[in-house]
Amino acid sequence: MGELIMLGTGNAAVTRCYNTCFALKVGEAVFLVDGGGGNGILQQLKSSGISLSSVHDVFLTHTHTDHIFGLVWVVRMVAQAMNAGKYDGVLRVYGHAEGLTALENICRATLPGKVCAHLHKDIMLLPLADGESFMPLGLQAQAFDIGSTKARQYGFCLTLPDGKKLTCLGDEPYNERAAGYAQGADWLLCEAFCLYADRERFKPYEKHHSTALDAGRLAAQLEVKNLLLYHTEDETLASRRRTYTAEAAQYFTGSISVPDDLEVINL
Repeated sequence: MGELIMLGTGNAAVTRCYNTCFALKVGEAVFLVDGGGGNGILQQLKSSGISLSSVHDVFLTHTHTDHIFGLVWVVRMVAQAMNAGKYDGVLRVYGHAEGLTALENICRATLPGKVCAHLHKDIMLLPLADGESFMPLGLQAQAFDIGSTKARQYGFCLTLPDGKKLTCLGDEPYNERAAGYAQGADWLLCEAFCLYADRERFKPYEKHHSTALDAGRLAAQLEVKNLLLYHTEDETLASRRRTYTAEAAQYFTGSISVPDDLEVINL
């Protein structure tokens, strides 16, 4: 019914893995969500076997450097492929208006004119209102404001081809305004900056982030079926899957995934 490919799983400051971004793949078509913090997105796509020619839908959650700058490279490479006659169709980039304006401004400040000439032409920047529907991969989806205390941020809820619901909560603690999109989800994608047991070491609450324990409690509260944790620290990668799963399982009895970079999850 589709694959979720975790291109990166780390928070903004990681160096041992890539920043959190992922792709939903249905057939040969790809929906890219964020791009990480630089041109490392190109290697992650290559390592995953994803050609940019298969990416026609992109979602930008927010403007933090570890999410937006990789998309500048995606825009650059897609535009260059268009100029070379190696990309068919259009690239649709969704997000809130402020985020797309920031993306456009960075592109115009840093990329050649022959690349930027594609903006608003065949690289379409499509702002969404809170709660507005859109159709990545031809699938029904809704964008929603997560109620960030920092930069404005969107999550989304998407209906998979088999009717299952996947909800991406972004990378900040859960806000009740997202309840209608997250309650009963088949897949809940949720940030877990670190273990609750390591809260004094990594200071998640001071940085307005959550822990694996918080995510497990939330998943149980929302009665979801599958919980996926991402946007973590990178100092415990060797034990991360085991320890994060165990901590979240103190509250949540459903399926828990703590993927590594480039891991493929069958939805």
